Amino acid sequence: MTIAAELYGTCDVRFSRVREAFGRSFSDFPEVGASLAVVIAGRLVVDLWGGHADEQLTKPWERDTIVNVWSSTKGITAVCAHRLADQGLLDLDAPVATYWTEFAQAGKESLPVRYLLSHRAGLVAVKEALPPGSAYKWDVMTGALAAQEPWWEPGTMHGYHAHTYGWLVGEVVRRVSGKSPGTYFREEIARPLDLDFHIGLPADDEARVAAVIPPEMPAPGEPNPIAELLSDPQSMAFNAIANPPELGLPQSANTREWRAAEMPAANGHGNARALARLYGALARGGEIDGVRVLSAEQIGRATTGQCRGPDAILGVNMRWALGFALNPPDEMSLGPNRRSFGHSGWGGSLGFADPDAGMGFGYAMNKMLLGNGVSDPRWKPLIDAVYESI
Repeated sequence: MTIAAELYGTCDVRFSRVREAFGRSFSDFPEVGASLAVVIAGRLVVDLWGGHADEQLTKPWERDTIVNVWSSTKGITAVCAHRLADQGLLDLDAPVATYWTEFAQAGKESLPVRYLLSHRAGLVAVKEALPPGSAYKWDVMTGALAAQEPWWEPGTMHGYHAHTYGWLVGEVVRRVSGKSPGTYFREEIARPLDLDFHIGLPADDEARVAAVIPPEMPAPGEPNPIAELLSDPQSMAFNAIANPPELGLPQSANTREWRAAEMPAANGHGNARALARLYGALARGGEIDGVRVLSAEQIGRATTGQCRGPDAILGVNMRWALGFALNPPDEMSLGPNRRSFGHSGWGGSLGFADPDAGMGFGYAMNKMLLGNGVSDPRWKPLIDAVYESI
């Protein structure tokens, strides 16, 4: 089903083809509601939105509509860790146990912080089945991960820590800063930069959240990557995606429990404008409008490749830096420049920075598509239009 949508917002004349491409997203794909933003050299040149915030098409997508962006949250969480490292408070080469003493169990005594950020820790999942609702309980998840033995020898391979990344990196942020990751992000980054992005959504913001619309499943007999990942309840992949069970259910994102919790890998709520502004700062050395997020030196360290090749969970080729995905080796899905970095989210959201173009890009939507594990078909027309306009 395709839905025509009227677009709102602003777009520099130079980027009119981006507006046209965004409009086609609603006719060429099953788009329901979305926002798109581009920051160039610190200036917001595209700030568009359209469609509806609900599947029934009764609630328009407004300027201040926000939505769960799933794993696009990971890039935000990475910035928190790198800010602490930039300030000399966190050593990425130090053992995690230096900051989180309970982590020194099950052979993890010397596991360095950088392995958490680069998906090489072997802690993709908790092996013991956890009861429903555990994902909303910080101490339950961090306690289980502290006790968990790695699924492989840390550092020898990489596998996407789809959900555990948030508790692992988030707990380090909490131990070092004394603040929960959501609070740290809000006070240190979101407020100074005026970002409408939240890890742990206040109840007062509930009314403006777009409902997540789960992806349509393939017909019987057609390839189904989700079903394949979840085919064996004892497997590493199953536990990485669906233990505890609420993590594997897209509709969980529409509950108050999900939105209120702090899950720094998967439940950030924001819009394209926030993603583009943050990545726009990172694209120009870490500063925007007089507010410095990171030093250029720390950005260089954060975006240095750590591993590449087949991912043990996703089954596709990936290039990981420290908390950020780099342009994949098989397809340049983050634009034409090799130094681009960022993070996408389950179903299609995306934020990335291109230092060569001085550009920050943000895209957030409510209709999830299955994609191929590396990119979403809606990205390419939008990104191509941006680079054709620069």
